Amino acid sequence: MRPKIAPIRALPALFLLLTSFPATATPQAEAHPHVDSILILKKDHLLELLANGKVLRTYKVALGQGGLAPKRKQGDGLTPEGHYLIDARNAASHYHKALHVSYPNAEDRKRAAKLGVAPGGDIMIHGLPNGKGAIGSAHRLYDWTLGCIALTNEEIDDIWNQVRIGTPVEIRP
Repeated sequence: MRPKIAPIRALPALFLLLTSFPATATPQAEAHPHVDSILILKKDHLLELLANGKVLRTYKVALGQGGLAPKRKQGDGLTPEGHYLIDARNAASHYHKALHVSYPNAEDRKRAAKLGVAPGGDIMIHGLPNGKGAIGSAHRLYDWTLGCIALTNEEIDDIWNQVRIGTPVEIRP
């Protein structure tokens, strides 16, 4: 036996009934506090989002394939250490989404000049390579980037929604 379907003329009354509940009856989504800085702890492979000095979220990350030493020159596969800013956002990155870190800073350029090498650049906080998102958290089994900080696509989406251009980034050993 087929269930009875309400006649179309009853739909306006149903709509009126459903929309007459007070707005307070619906739970409100909790707003994310404004992230005012990012801290990356290389040795622990952690990225922390902070607001007013308090850790809001912590993520496990993969780093540069060159090891845990600080970046010294272009192509060394190392993740830099120091104080930077998020200075660009790339929604069309080859790595899902990417937040550009302002490496090299003045100190990095000075160090590279003393060594007679190029400091490099294009350091990002990014997701997984496009088409490889199914790898998920397994990407953290080893450090694989060319000096960037990598997360899962879901994690970079979360960070993307909370971090603005100009957000300070500190990368510690």
